Amino acid sequence: MTRFEFPFENEHAAIYSVGQVAEMLGVQPAFLRRLDNENLIQPARSEGGQRRYSQSQIQAVQRIVGLTSEGLNLAGVRRLLTLENQVRALEQQIREFGEDAVQPQFE
Repeated sequence: MTRFEFPFENEHAAIYSVGQVAEMLGVQPAFLRRLDNENLIQPARSEGGQRRYSQSQIQAVQRIVGLTSEGLNLAGVRRLLTLENQVRALEQQIREFGEDAVQPQFE
C-alpha cells in the first residue's frame, strides 16, 4: 500500500505564497519577485499565475538573503551558485569514474 504524502511533508511541494515566504524570512515581496525575474529562484505558478514556493526553495531564498547580507550582489550570488553546481557535478564524476579518470596522464 502506498503511503499518502501530505504537501507539508514534501519539501518540494509548492504551497507557500509570496506573502507567506516574505513574512517567514523578513523580506519584501518585491525581493522575491526579483529573485524570480533574475532566474535565481523560480517558484511554481498556481492556476491563477501566483508564485508558489516549496520548502526547499524557501531554504534557498534564505541562503541568498544571508549571502546578500554579507555583501554579495545578485550577480555575485548567481556566480557562486553556478560554481557550487559545477563543483557538485565534478565531485559526482569523481565518484562515478574514480580519481584515476580525472588525474592528468603523463607519458
